[in-house]
Amino acid sequence: MSTPPCSALLYSISTLLITTLVQTVTSYPPHHLWSQSAPGPSSPQRAPTWWCPRGGGWSCVAMTTRTRPAGRGRACVGSGTGRAGWRARRRRAGAVYVRVAAAQPYHMGRYVCVNNSTREHSSIYVYVRGKGALEADAFQRTMVNNILVRSGENGTIPCLVTDPAVSLLALETCDGQPLPPGMRYHGDRQHGVVIGKVREEYEGCYVCVGRLDGAAVKSDRYTLDVRLVPALPPALLLSHRDNVILRLGETFDLSCSSSNVNADFSLKWDFPPAAHTSHILSGSRGYKRSTSLWIAAVNQSDSGTFRCHAYNEKGSASTAVRLDVRDRGFITMAGNPRPSVVHVKEGESLSLRVELECYPVPNSLSWAYNHKLLRNTTEHVITLHCNRYRCLTELKLVRVHETEGGIYTFLANHEDASINQSFTVKVNSKPVIISQVGPIDGQVRCVAAGYPPPKISWYICELPHTRCSHLPNASQWEAHEVAMVTHSAFGKSEVESRLNVTREFAQYHTLECVASSDQEEAFTLFSISERTVPHELFRPLLTGMLATGVVLSLILVVLIYKYLQKPKFQIQWKVIDSIHGNNYIYIDPTQLPYDPKWEFPRQKLRFGNTLGSGAFGKVVIATAYGLCSADTVMTVAVKMLKPNAHSTEKEALMSELKVLSYLGNHVNIVNLLGACTVGGPTLVITEYCCYGDLLNFLRRKKELFLNTQTGGNYYRNVHKQREPASDYMPMRPSEKERPSESVTRLFSLHPDDIDELSINAQDLLSFSYQVAKGMEYITSKNCIHRDLAARNILLTRGRVAKICDFGLARDITTDSNYVLRGNARLPVKWMSPESIFDYVYTYESDVWSYGILLWEIFSLGNSPYPGMQVGSAFYRMIQEGHRMTMPEFAPTEMYDMMLSCWNDDPLKRPSFQKLVESTEMLLSEKTKNIYLRLSNAALSHGPQRTPSRRLSSVCSTTASTQPLLLSATEVFMD
Repeated sequence: MSTPPCSALLYSISTLLITTLVQTVTSYPPHHLWSQSAPGPSSPQRAPTWWCPRGGGWSCVAMTTRTRPAGRGRACVGSGTGRAGWRARRRRAGAVYVRVAAAQPYHMGRYVCVNNSTREHSSIYVYVRGKGALEADAFQRTMVNNILVRSGENGTIPCLVTDPAVSLLALETCDGQPLPPGMRYHGDRQHGVVIGKVREEYEGCYVCVGRLDGAAVKSDRYTLDVRLVPALPPALLLSHRDNVILRLGETFDLSCSSSNVNADFSLKWDFPPAAHTSHILSGSRGYKRSTSLWIAAVNQSDSGTFRCHAYNEKGSASTAVRLDVRDRGFITMAGNPRPSVVHVKEGESLSLRVELECYPVPNSLSWAYNHKLLRNTTEHVITLHCNRYRCLTELKLVRVHETEGGIYTFLANHEDASINQSFTVKVNSKPVIISQVGPIDGQVRCVAAGYPPPKISWYICELPHTRCSHLPNASQWEAHEVAMVTHSAFGKSEVESRLNVTREFAQYHTLECVASSDQEEAFTLFSISERTVPHELFRPLLTGMLATGVVLSLILVVLIYKYLQKPKFQIQWKVIDSIHGNNYIYIDPTQLPYDPKWEFPRQKLRFGNTLGSGAFGKVVIATAYGLCSADTVMTVAVKMLKPNAHSTEKEALMSELKVLSYLGNHVNIVNLLGACTVGGPTLVITEYCCYGDLLNFLRRKKELFLNTQTGGNYYRNVHKQREPASDYMPMRPSEKERPSESVTRLFSLHPDDIDELSINAQDLLSFSYQVAKGMEYITSKNCIHRDLAARNILLTRGRVAKICDFGLARDITTDSNYVLRGNARLPVKWMSPESIFDYVYTYESDVWSYGILLWEIFSLGNSPYPGMQVGSAFYRMIQEGHRMTMPEFAPTEMYDMMLSCWNDDPLKRPSFQKLVESTEMLLSEKTKNIYLRLSNAALSHGPQRTPSRRLSSVCSTTASTQPLLLSATEVFMD
């Protein structure tokens, strides 16, 4: 029996975990550890364990039952995570050993003895316990306590015990909180704690705990980091979704972005080999990465597919866009060819559509009718939708008239190309008999009109006054003369037919003329049983009467036209009944109820000077006796009509009265106090605002404006700026107006206030806040203002801002702020795009106007869009999204608010409630408290109160029969 060579016996270290067992030991003699060869891999046996104190000696001996062959030596090699400096020598035949004189923590681990010839092996686990206290050294200490584990895999926390006596090995969080739900783990003294199928929520700090000799022991802290594993290849997003078309020399830029659950992913570009000067810039932020490709000036060689690839451990994904470089721009027709000749019945609507493929977008797109440019009207509705390479336009002819036949042409052009598409529209109309003459001199004449030109047929029968063509025994006659009187290639044509009535017709009574086309017909009957000859003066008399009638008709038409051209007054306030999408249904203000309790005896009014005057109405200052009680005197404003007012203006003033009564009372609107509707002309009694309108108030204060944002002692000397002419008559301030000095006196009602004091930034913010509060209330009452501007804001004592509508008291025909559009004068510079171009008025259009009002306030009364007249350039600027720059005295927050009010999308504009909240945040606490006191006082009720000053007028007592004065509350101010 031969003995394997000594070199076949190899000691190797399969696991060497560096921990120490905590135990106080003074001196230990060397230990010998014997390990016999195991039977083989097929017959495993439990590996023994053994511990030694730190610093003590130990040895490992391997034995074999086989004899060593003569002449061969033995060697023993130790391997593992590092050499321990062992010695291997032969002690006796068939045995080798390794000796460690002074055990250290890093010697702890499993040692395996392997017979390299037979692959038989045996192992033993060695614990190295420390010299310190048991609790401190019960677990081996490690240099790195951060553990990175991929999600879904098992994770091991290497908290190795240094003493096999440690029991109940468990896992806890560092802060003592419960373990994450679903966490499963098991403890192993020789490996640590193994966590099964790690998830992202397992990330955190953990410690291993156990018990040794009845005492609890804990390991160092370990931080578990979970590296997420992607389930799919990364998603990609290109800055251009569609193919890109460019002209020679234009710039091409393309961005590609992607994200992943971890940082192990990359991006790569593929682009045409001939592409030149391609600059690629990449960047990363966390688990998101982007790369951009840029060509400063493209040429033909750059055409091709640009593809972006993204890679991660699950695979790759790609997306591409094609670049097409053209020598020059183009415009071509897209879609199926449209018929060039279109027939439509009179009274029906017709849509003509043109679809273009183009680059760049044409700078001129228009429709023409018989070579005359068409405007967008209610009869000819033009729509246009363009994206980068495609345009779709439609011309809708609404309820086509017989005269609207002709050639309609669409034209498009830019600097590189032009194109046109023509449609020949023919209006089909029913045949009608437009003239019948005879019998005269043995002849009858029948003239018919229609398109296509009608065919005239003649029928004769014996029955009087009966349609002959429907009788079975009717006779048909051919006309001797048929002529085309007028011919139109696109619409109604006239056809004349003459028939000689001879003696052959003597037995018949009725002759029928039938005009037919496209299965439709018209007829007229001639009675031929009697022969009548007209008087010789018949034709001259008839001609003279017709001529006179034509002249009178022309005069009437001119008068009617002039009357219709004169702008009719319309009340600006609109009360909403219901909303369906963008369609608002308004309540007819004439249908609103009117409470007779508002009536006030007109003989108790004493009128003074005129405050404002318009074409049909005016506002005068007046003194009301007994409005609050029998012995009180109050200064009020009275709106009335001029003697030249028409019935429509009278109805409008009554409608305004009903709307004011419907709105009710609010501190920031000009409130209704009473009315006189019986026994004379209608009078509307409202609060009197002594400081006039906000626009002129700001202009008067411009030179004294104090900018509080730059310091309490800094005054800006704002030079007078020339404003565009505005000929409307402003509400003149009272001779007794007394504005406040600063925020500390804002809203003060002290009688010694004077108007010579300046305004500051808090005043401007206060005006903005008060108008927003008033509009919030108006909106809550389902009401739209439609003319919100500084000229329609009045100021009363204490600088309380009140929203009003001058209406009849302003002559808009001489006011440059109102521009003629259609047959109405509109405040175009204050109107939203949807109101200007689509005639749509909503809550959101009032928000746009509020943004213009803010610009007026913080420019101290400048006119919007300074230096620009309302015209085609102005409309184009609004459509292209240009907005006014920040006014000189506006804080950045207020300008941001203006821009939000001027959003192109009405649904993205803030509500008045949001505007109130945003403005309130900019007010000082003192201003907020003062306004809160005003609001609380205005909301309180009670029939008996101590007499005091009102916001806009003075009453010695509150006892009254007027609805407003019964519900309003007077305000006390310090």
